[in-house]
Amino acid sequence: MEPIQKSLQRWMKDNKNFQQRFAQMKREVLQDENIQSLISDHPSLTREAVEKQLMKFYEYQSQSKKCEKCPSREGCINILKGYAPEAFVEGSELKMAYHKCPRQIQHEESRKQESMINSLHIPREILEATIDRLDFKDPDRGEAVEKTVRYLEGITDELPSKGLYYHGPFGVGKTYFLGVLANELSKKNISSMLIYMPEFVREMKASIKDDSMNSKIEAFKKTPVLMLDDIGAESQSAWFRDEVLGSILQYRMMERLPVFFTSNYNLDELEKVLMTSNRGDVEQVKAQRITERIRQLSTVISMGGRNRRG
Repeated sequence: MEPIQKSLQRWMKDNKNFQQRFAQMKREVLQDENIQSLISDHPSLTREAVEKQLMKFYEYQSQSKKCEKCPSREGCINILKGYAPEAFVEGSELKMAYHKCPRQIQHEESRKQESMINSLHIPREILEATIDRLDFKDPDRGEAVEKTVRYLEGITDELPSKGLYYHGPFGVGKTYFLGVLANELSKKNISSMLIYMPEFVREMKASIKDDSMNSKIEAFKKTPVLMLDDIGAESQSAWFRDEVLGSILQYRMMERLPVFFTSNYNLDELEKVLMTSNRGDVEQVKAQRITERIRQLSTVISMGGRNRRG
């Protein structure tokens, strides 16, 4: 056990440090412009009342009010991350309420927008596509940019019944346009579903085993905006073409719900791809039925240019 004199000396030293820190805190609080304004506006906040509530005044003074003291939302210094204090006085008592700060509001809005974009095997970079990153001066994609922007500008309370069909060589950026559309639509509180077609086919085949196929097809039929990426690239079967794809497109055509497509093929070429199944069967009429629905559901846009994936 240490001698009592040493314990007493250490306590006195620590107590002195505490007194110094407390005095410094008190000066910082009383010199703060926000605190001075509160005291000036409320005569009931006498010196005695302020000193009794000094820790509460310090809580208000030390926190960021409009994100000015925080490097980011994640680096928020406040007691409640993403929430800023608002001080008000009742009688001689200081009270505080906490409200979402601008960064928290922006964060929640971004999360809300992200939740409005459902994706089936679409790369993250596409889901983060923005309209300002489109090259408006590229002559090979000028039509695509113009019609995409015009489509978005034309949206009112009711969605147009037709989407867009982007076709062109591999790697020219067709899928990126779907990402732009999905993000811009989410800002208008319109949800969308993006589907990469080859994976969609595999997903449907797998869902037969767990009896989820019908519920998935219903979801694709009824989502406000459907986007089918790389149609024609999937390993084709008559069952998928007629019972799944045909059923979805027919429903959306009847209900006037827009569909967006990307493909390496124009519609005449796509028809030839769709008419031959992976078993070698040729069914031109059924393929024509699909491409006719696509014509009813979308406006065709041809794209060219360099391979942007190289």
